[in-house]
Amino acid sequence: MTWSGTLLHIHTTPRGGAPMEARPEARLLEGQGIEGDRYLLGTGTYSPKPQRERQVTLIEVETLEALARDHALELAPHEHRRNLTVRGVPLNHLVGRRFRVGEAVLEGIRLNVPCQYLDDLLGRRLFKPLTNRSGLNCIIVRGGVIRPGDALAPM
Repeated sequence: MTWSGTLLHIHTTPRGGAPMEARPEARLLEGQGIEGDRYLLGTGTYSPKPQRERQVTLIEVETLEALARDHALELAPHEHRRNLTVRGVPLNHLVGRRFRVGEAVLEGIRLNVPCQYLDDLLGRRLFKPLTNRSGLNCIIVRGGVIRPGDALAPM
């Protein structure tokens, strides 16, 4: 599979339900998560049900564009609750595959499933439009620093 993509935005938050904060860079810790993010800290909404694939989550900006175009739903990068917003990355095809982002290596573990929590938090009906396009949950195989503008590429 040949593709190349770009990291557009990085967002984290120290606790579940708190607004996501844009970051100019982030340190990904191998096998753990993103430094300062709720799931590394154990303070995320779903932290009581730990899953290793919550180390870092990605979503395609193309999904956000399709929501606006096809459903008249605006969803900004700081609102979707995923850590990384990317362009040109076929997330649905990366389950079980490793790929690079900046200095780090990630492995796609499972597709993210939309949840009622996001609808309730934002007051918008996003569940159905995000079905099969809600992003990718990954583990961090090799840690490192990432920044918006970094390339993503298959391994």
